[in-house]
Amino acid sequence: MRSPLVEQGKPAITAAVLRERFEAAESLRIGLEEELMLLDAKTLDLAPRAAELLSRLGGDPRFKLELPAAQIEIATLPEPTVEAAARQLALARAQLAGAAAPDLRLAGAGAHAFAAPRGELNSGARYDATRSEYGELAERQLVFGLHVHVGVGDADGAVAVHDALRSYLPEIAALAANAPFHDGRDTGLATVRPTISDLLPRQGVPPALGSLEAYAEALEWGARSGAVSTPRRWWWGLRLHPGFGTIEVRAPDAQATVAETAAIAALVHALVDDLAARHAAGEALAVAATWRIEENRWSASRYGVAGEMADLQTGEREPTARRLERLLEELGDSAQRVGCAAELATARAMLEAGGPAGAQRDLAKQRDLHAVVAWLADRYGA
Repeated sequence: MRSPLVEQGKPAITAAVLRERFEAAESLRIGLEEELMLLDAKTLDLAPRAAELLSRLGGDPRFKLELPAAQIEIATLPEPTVEAAARQLALARAQLAGAAAPDLRLAGAGAHAFAAPRGELNSGARYDATRSEYGELAERQLVFGLHVHVGVGDADGAVAVHDALRSYLPEIAALAANAPFHDGRDTGLATVRPTISDLLPRQGVPPALGSLEAYAEALEWGARSGAVSTPRRWWWGLRLHPGFGTIEVRAPDAQATVAETAAIAALVHALVDDLAARHAAGEALAVAATWRIEENRWSASRYGVAGEMADLQTGEREPTARRLERLLEELGDSAQRVGCAAELATARAMLEAGGPAGAQRDLAKQRDLHAVVAWLADRYGA
């Protein structure tokens, strides 16, 4: 997905401009962005050659660089269904693999299992600024995520859905947790990606916005202060995207297969539909305290689907798997409306199997971390 976004030094994005952009977004169309690991075909270590691979692709706008030089991103165009977006993604993955062969391979996970914890960064004004500000911490951002964009088509509705969707970020992240290993060792986490990301500011659960005017004021303050010179640096696990007019969920780890990516996307798509429909019907959507959601976010990172989470109102604890089972059941009608029932069934299967992190650990116990990365690379085209 591409956006002519306001950058530093240009006029601030006003509430009126934001309203126009979010009203213009096509309701419930979905787009995907996935960050993939670029691997040396012989060693399976991270290969900081993304710029070289991009040159092989002849400027295809579906593929782009990100901060790590061993990461390449695929971005789909908006589609009415997850199924259609997944078809785009599968085609792009195949074309990317063809351009990478024979010396490079690709894989999807939240972090590489045995690569060095610091790596090369891409060059360019945007990345140079990040390197200059954050130094070694930027070099440690060898993490790979899945970003899901969904339009609401109503500006006030987008704010209401954003504020309510914050509460579900831990459940989404738990199901998608796919990075138990880092720097050649078992971290004891279902995903180490949030721990690494949290070295930089504006990570995790975003603040509730309350209104489009408050969001515009936040962006203006960020630009004036220099803390958030461009909306691109609003790095939370969930954000309103002022360029696309979408809700962007950034909490999930990258997934090994297109089917697993589609399953996580289906959970997000159905959730947005459900919340948007309830808001349109006049329901006041619940907005939980950030710190409470962060407590559940920690559980998602530590245990994935095998842990417990607390009710955000009562504090009562229950198994994360049970919360997810109930949520998937409750989203059945929404999944039918937006056409992702089959993909939501895959999400149930992922939950029943113990999540992606468990599969990585099972293989590591039988073999080693090199075999884990090989397995991820082999599943890339599945």
